[in-house]
Amino acid sequence: MKDYMVRGTAANAQLRIFAATTRQTVEAARIAHGTSPVMTAALGRLLTAGAMMGSMMKGEEDILTLQIRGEGPGKGLTVTADSKGNVKGYALVPCVILPANEKGKLDVGGALMGRENSGTTGAEDGRETAPAANVGGILSVIKDLGMKEPYAGQTVLQTGEIAEDLTYYFAVSEQTPSSVGLGVLMEKNNTVKQAGGFIIQLMPFAEDAVIEKLEQNLQHIKPVTTMLEEGLTPEGILETVLEGMDIEWTDTLPVQFYCNCDKARVEKALVSIGAKELTDIIADGKPIEVKCHFCNRAYEFTIEDLEKLLCGMVLSK
Repeated sequence: MKDYMVRGTAANAQLRIFAATTRQTVEAARIAHGTSPVMTAALGRLLTAGAMMGSMMKGEEDILTLQIRGEGPGKGLTVTADSKGNVKGYALVPCVILPANEKGKLDVGGALMGRENSGTTGAEDGRETAPAANVGGILSVIKDLGMKEPYAGQTVLQTGEIAEDLTYYFAVSEQTPSSVGLGVLMEKNNTVKQAGGFIIQLMPFAEDAVIEKLEQNLQHIKPVTTMLEEGLTPEGILETVLEGMDIEWTDTLPVQFYCNCDKARVEKALVSIGAKELTDIIADGKPIEVKCHFCNRAYEFTIEDLEKLLCGMVLSK
């Protein structure tokens, strides 16, 4: 089954709902970056969230960036997504190895925030957990909507488990009460077995009875990866979480790990470092290889290529 997401409303449009299955997307990221199991889980959760949050944007050219910077050994993650289900991202330190947390799960919170700061639940169901005692990291959400300045919001990481951190972000920064569930399950050979998630958001006019019913349902749902292992589709996950509420599906979108880098974009990056730095590289007399952060694709530049870039910079002045 190819990766995809569903979008819709529930409870007479009092809830806005999203769910996705992203195993192939997360596996593509793992292959591209050679991530360890815990960093695959961390990056996979943020990629899944990024795909769903990106689809909330309306413009064809709108770009969402999710960035986590933490005090744990993994240091952080960056993910970007568009409104059409294309998502890409990378981990600052892809090969972190940590023992499982006390629940026997991959210690994503420890990898991103450090053990002293991270939450201890390892939960994937979007329920609230106690905030970390110390500031162990920052979550930034940047939306480039084609305006003069992009919209940017920041919140302190709560647990480092990502779903809880995004739940907190939506409530504090966007004043939109939400429930976020994310999960990545690894095979014993360290490939991705399951990945997916959901986002449910309350509309401003949501009635107390709807809120209470949703809270009751969330108390009893299984982790996202368990639901996926049981064969539930994104539609099935939302039907489970929203049991007893009417659902109206809006649309279905494909989800994929996609990077739009090419040699021309990398050339622009090289030009941006300045003529002096480019001259120094040329003086070394060796071709260079430049890799894209997001997909790890390598682009080689000969001395002749670099000299053409430098010449173009000089002529354009």
